[in-house]
Amino acid sequence: MAAPRTILVTGATGYIGGRLVPRLLEDERRVRVLVRDRERVRSRPWSEQVEVAVGDVLDPATLSEALDGVDTAYYLVHSMGSGPGFHELDVQAARTFGQAAAEAGVGHVIYLGGLGSGADLSPHLRSRQECGQALRAGGVAVTEFRAAVVVGAGSISFEMIRYLVERLPVMVCPRWLYSHVQPIAVDDLLDYLVAALDTPACRGRIIEVGGKDVTTYEGLMLDYARARGLRRLLLPVPVLTPRLSSYWVHWFTPIPTAITRALVEGLRNDVVVTDDLARSLFPQIEPRDYASALGSVMGEG
Repeated sequence: MAAPRTILVTGATGYIGGRLVPRLLEDERRVRVLVRDRERVRSRPWSEQVEVAVGDVLDPATLSEALDGVDTAYYLVHSMGSGPGFHELDVQAARTFGQAAAEAGVGHVIYLGGLGSGADLSPHLRSRQECGQALRAGGVAVTEFRAAVVVGAGSISFEMIRYLVERLPVMVCPRWLYSHVQPIAVDDLLDYLVAALDTPACRGRIIEVGGKDVTTYEGLMLDYARARGLRRLLLPVPVLTPRLSSYWVHWFTPIPTAITRALVEGLRNDVVVTDDLARSLFPQIEPRDYASALGSVMGEG
């Protein structure tokens, strides 16, 4: 009987990675996590069920050991909260990881990026897609999933919406509030990430994923308010710049300014699925609508 394949998860202490690891363990996968500080995983309920590799995606020397014997690696790291220049750091890290994965003989890298198309992408969205290119440059087969707002407790983009709606009866909003967005429930996104392990046809593909609903950021906020039984008024102000908007969001949420600025700048871009590739590759996955995703979040509370 063949030994179980080793799967490496980077970003295992982050929002998506921290939820992916237990899903992989439920499927009896052999999981190794890459962390910069071993102490950060000790409090996780799955810490004794995984191998822990200490290293940094920017340090090839530590990556060679972490990737030794790995069949598939999940790349789920980003530097959005690190301040100015985060996009250059992200691309450099992805390039380093892609090269190290190729040298270690890794067969498959699964990466989570962001939806959006066109030449006028925000720095954050552009860097997510450039990271996918950097990973592919190493020569390993990369499956790149692209998603927009992930609906789940703890998701930064969703928590920004939740904090604002919960705290402010009246909100002054930029015109980009009317950009289109296709949110996805975190459990549906995890289904795609796990299914990619056993779907050879997805290797080397860019796969756009989203829930059933295409709405606007205004719609996300008003639907959340209705689900919570809250009356909210949104006032569009065309002259409100992304920089001013990010400060405003930071004042009313615990999210750091560097992160809110990156997120708010991305509001100007439509982030929707543009093809049926996800459905053709993963017909067993039926993404839920926004109302159902909200119901799951509120059920957790």
